[in-house]
Amino acid sequence: MAPRGHHLKEVALLASTSADLAAAGAGEREGWLDDPAVLPSLGPRARALAVASAARSVLVIVPVAGGGGGGVTVEPALGTEEGRISAVEWVPLTAEEHGEGEEGVAVVVGTDTGWLLFYSLAGDLLHKQSIYPAKILKLNFRERKENAWEDSGSDELSVVFPGVIVRFDGADLQSILQKSFQDVNSRLWKDKFEEEDAADEGSFGRIPFQIWNVSKFGSCADAAIVGLMPPPLLELQSSQRHYCAITVGEDAVVSAYRLSEDRSRSLVGAILSRGVAATFSTISSLSKILWRSEPSPPKKSRPKPQSFAKTSPLTCLKDSPRKGERLTLSPSGTLAAITDSLGRILLLDTHALVAVRLWKGYRDASCLFVEMLLNKDKASSSSMHIEYTKRDYCLCLAIHAPRKGIIEVWKMRTGSRILTIPCPKGSRILQPSARLSSSFSYAPLEVYLFNGDSGQLSVLNSHLG
Repeated sequence: MAPRGHHLKEVALLASTSADLAAAGAGEREGWLDDPAVLPSLGPRARALAVASAARSVLVIVPVAGGGGGGVTVEPALGTEEGRISAVEWVPLTAEEHGEGEEGVAVVVGTDTGWLLFYSLAGDLLHKQSIYPAKILKLNFRERKENAWEDSGSDELSVVFPGVIVRFDGADLQSILQKSFQDVNSRLWKDKFEEEDAADEGSFGRIPFQIWNVSKFGSCADAAIVGLMPPPLLELQSSQRHYCAITVGEDAVVSAYRLSEDRSRSLVGAILSRGVAATFSTISSLSKILWRSEPSPPKKSRPKPQSFAKTSPLTCLKDSPRKGERLTLSPSGTLAAITDSLGRILLLDTHALVAVRLWKGYRDASCLFVEMLLNKDKASSSSMHIEYTKRDYCLCLAIHAPRKGIIEVWKMRTGSRILTIPCPKGSRILQPSARLSSSFSYAPLEVYLFNGDSGQLSVLNSHLG
């Protein structure tokens, strides 16, 4: 029998900032956070909480640590073309340049028509870009440093659409957002950026990305890029890399794809697009001189969607009427926890593409991976200053079962249930987008519990003793 007890440590009480959270619907009714149109996201090191409301088209940023300083309410200037908010995520910036202040993070908002909008903690619009004309289902920022197949350790932001997945390289994000931060900090640019909230995409430039079609086995409800994978056996050596993507959806509970980077095609496409644009501009100028036509007002048009890179289906699992709902990756990407419409949770080995565990009886559940302290003797030591390493922690899966009103923690891969924690209704489990470990101590993967009705933010205690 799993032990019961108080294993939650309060981090902050956000009720004092209810005036800010009220803009996203807090306090109007009990259990307001259960509304699927309310999208909470926890920033790096759990220093700030972002809550977006699709129905209200508003983004609220509330500081968690440091006390003082109220929240910021952002009302993006979303027209019919940009649609409504459908996803929110945090993107940390390079610590060497920005230190540990508020300039080290940005909030990215996705819309149901395929637009991305990046904001600073002060509510300044940093970047705006059209990706693909469909609803953004999920935004996920991942640190990629521990995968055995990785050769560069590059961070990434993935964007999930129904049947389409997009990847932004962390280095490309850094270069654009850091420049935007510098421009916003300059008072000469502030008014310009406030006006550009409703401007077109051309005012901000464009962050390069890769896009793949992953609808071979049907439209997906969630997806993730799990890491690099070896190329096909008979393929010649090339400079391009291959990624493995896992999708879940209605037609196929689980699907796997090999995504080719296709560098050559994207490079040629960029050259052709620039050449065609320059030629068209020259012809247009000459025609105006020859015919002396009246200048027509420029018409804003959405950029043509970028062409898909090569996708190779690997395998799929179809088990009607079961439908895949949500997918969560472990820090290294080697394990994926998948929830379905029948209340089951499937643990998938993403390298072998084999199911290694199955839980039943968890309808409407959500999962997050967490690291718990393994060395109990070291934890109970009388020493006041202990530096834990990665070996002192074991990987576990936290399962939030709202219908049961509990959070369960299971040891991976075949371990037993080690914790059962009661939690109130109207709560959600959250996880910071990045840990940003220091060079002095290892920062374990943590899980937070946010109670929307009381405003209490707590962290799951990693010490079992």
